[in-house]
Amino acid sequence: MRSVIFFILLAVSVSCSSDLEDQDATLKEGLMNRTPVLDNVIACAASNENDDLVSVFFYPRDGATNIRYYETEDLNVSKTDFDKYYRLDIPSFDVFNGYLKKFEVAISEERWVIVTFEEEGKTHVSNPIRIKHFTKPTEYVSQNIKIDSLQTGRPVFSWEDGKYTDSKIYFQVVSDESDNLLSGTYTYDTSFQFYNLDNVVLNITKGNPLALKSESAYNFTVMAVSEDNWVNLFSEIEF
Repeated sequence: MRSVIFFILLAVSVSCSSDLEDQDATLKEGLMNRTPVLDNVIACAASNENDDLVSVFFYPRDGATNIRYYETEDLNVSKTDFDKYYRLDIPSFDVFNGYLKKFEVAISEERWVIVTFEEEGKTHVSNPIRIKHFTKPTEYVSQNIKIDSLQTGRPVFSWEDGKYTDSKIYFQVVSDESDNLLSGTYTYDTSFQFYNLDNVVLNITKGNPLALKSESAYNFTVMAVSEDNWVNLFSEIEF
């Protein structure tokens, strides 16, 4: 009986140690003996509309593996001190049928977050994301979007900022009725024409999408993102 209890306690101890090891591993430790590529993971975060969780979105390029999520305990640290970022072993979820992904995290205090993944033998690291779900919760609206030139198959989308005016860049997604991403682009302007890249500063679209069909249904999503990668505004409309 004593030996049975011993093995049970040993199993519990090993399980807890494994969890703590995942929890307490720092980003600095994760980058040891690896070649880091800084600021090379596209990522941002938003507070959710219908629950208390925070969504940390990221673009997993083809071939990305070993995706990891790190966070600091609070904001009272340097955002570039990788020894203050601790890894959480949490699942990621598909967005736009896996074209993007997200972590959904319960965060009790505002803090810094970083996402990393492996690609071609190197560890790629996102810019630090400042979580601001208490001080600047993401605004969700749809009436701020206008669509022109629908009949051409190359509609023009324009939108207005909401109550926050410090957005630095805008991420636009055109998707079909099955939620497949057709185009993903970034502009500094509050307008985008599908699929005109004249004012696009970053493009994650694969291939060259065809003109939209007037008889089909689509969705347009835009995120207004601040300099510290927090989503100020999330807007979505069907057309």
